[in-house]
Amino acid sequence: MKRLLIFPFYVAMVVMMGMSMAACSDDETGNGGDEGTLTPQEEALKNAITEYVDKTVIPTYQGMADASIELYGLCVDIRSKHTAGTLTTADVQAACDAWLLTRDYWEKSEAWLYGPAGDYYIDPHIDSWPLDQTGMEALLNNPAQMAQMDDEGVYVGDYLGYALKGFHPLEYLLFELTNTNASGGATASSESVAHSTDYTVEELNYMVGLAGDLRNQCVLLEACWAGTENVTSEKQQILTNADLDKGINYGEEMKNSGSAGSDYVNYLDAAYDIIISGIQNIANEVGNVKIGNPTGKGSGDDFEYDPNYIESPYSLNSIRDFLGNVISVRNAYEGAPEVDGTIQVATYSLSDYIASLDADLDSRVRAAIQDAYDKISLMQEPFVYTCGAAEYDTINQDAVDACNVMNDIFSEVTALLQANH
Repeated sequence: MKRLLIFPFYVAMVVMMGMSMAACSDDETGNGGDEGTLTPQEEALKNAITEYVDKTVIPTYQGMADASIELYGLCVDIRSKHTAGTLTTADVQAACDAWLLTRDYWEKSEAWLYGPAGDYYIDPHIDSWPLDQTGMEALLNNPAQMAQMDDEGVYVGDYLGYALKGFHPLEYLLFELTNTNASGGATASSESVAHSTDYTVEELNYMVGLAGDLRNQCVLLEACWAGTENVTSEKQQILTNADLDKGINYGEEMKNSGSAGSDYVNYLDAAYDIIISGIQNIANEVGNVKIGNPTGKGSGDDFEYDPNYIESPYSLNSIRDFLGNVISVRNAYEGAPEVDGTIQVATYSLSDYIASLDADLDSRVRAAIQDAYDKISLMQEPFVYTCGAAEYDTINQDAVDACNVMNDIFSEVTALLQANH
């Protein structure tokens, strides 16, 4: 199951840094200057964090919410066309493509799993694995449960366990593997294609319920960061129908660090969350857990060898997932992600501020991110096969090592921020 990884060492670091910040603060806001003023560091971090929220986090979640709404509509179409006897493989492929797009946005958001994604358990809700196939079969063969399966995803969201909802059961229903071995497992020549048009009524109702719940959670993420009043009326209605409106604006809270109503003492506190709870969390997870667990190459407290701990195995999308995670790190640090084909131009970023303090460190951070991306790019699908194949040992180990280097160098970033506070 997906884990939210906050390490004891880093938690202790944040506590100590918070104590230090409180001791250094000259005013009640914790911003370190005269009443109502910001120190040069706080001003620089405010600019970077404002752009991070407005041009990285919110556009990514908006893209994901939009893609999930399209995915839901295509799953409804699959059921309607199946009932009418007109369903084609191309219809299923269209839903597969929408799943992949929604998935891309999610993986490119995993460098900010703190805040709403963690507070409201959205991360495990939509991205737990491995799938409970035994539980799925029991569900599909339980008339009483299937009778409660609504199209809006409320039953799925409220009553099914994490291993029976989210991306992966929907992935299982949309994709199928070809060229498998006798037991149905993947081989070096396996390919993932759109599922055949042969579905049961129960599978189709479950598919629509899953897509509805996934849509609801994706819309919730956008609304929690942007504020419900700042999302479309369609999305507001989705939240109302699912009774999910949390009435928060986490983005504004972060952008107004140190002010009344914000849990952040100051902008340095928010920057630590971006780096420690966000960037380092996913850097560790992708290296030591997502790649490390199934290959046995991971390290640290979160590594646990498990050959079945494979992300996105039915779509053969694992390595694309890992690359998306590295892109999320890059976007959180450098800004300017690409959303719907448009580059979100960032004027300020954490990278810019670090470069102003230590240009060499900024260059090394950027190089570490690129190296992790490059090393993962050398890995081969199907990961469900290559994770345990001896000929890929070196490639897999190199990817894990590069992710650990990427993780570790951000400790230098937090130390530099603290030294200049």
